[in-house]
Amino acid sequence: MRELIEKALQAREKAYAPYSKFKVGTALLTKDGKIYTGCNVENVSYPVGICAERTAISKAVADGERNFTAIAIVGSGEDHCMPCGMCRQFMAEFCKGNFDVIVAKSIDDYKIIKMSELLPHTFKMINEE
Repeated sequence: MRELIEKALQAREKAYAPYSKFKVGTALLTKDGKIYTGCNVENVSYPVGICAERTAISKAVADGERNFTAIAIVGSGEDHCMPCGMCRQFMAEFCKGNFDVIVAKSIDDYKIIKMSELLPHTFKMINEE
């Protein structure tokens, strides 16, 4: 967990946030131990930007990964940085109920939330179990 938070802190430094000044970094852990990082990338046309969580997951999926166990999220604010609604639904596609969402302010100040708690009623296909 400590390594994930450290990687998320490093990823946060690469964020492109000239408009909000709110930098976010993430580190996503695969079931086989690989770590993918992501940061938020803003755009003057706000909806065109991408959040750090979706960046990391997209990088991993592009590499063929589909099985994840945890993600660490670090924002630049004073509170723990929770994923937005869009990211919660995006994460739910690949990160099932027992998946750990680690929201950290620092290496020592963090909370662990299960995906099933973060988004208890995910949107899913009608025939999906």
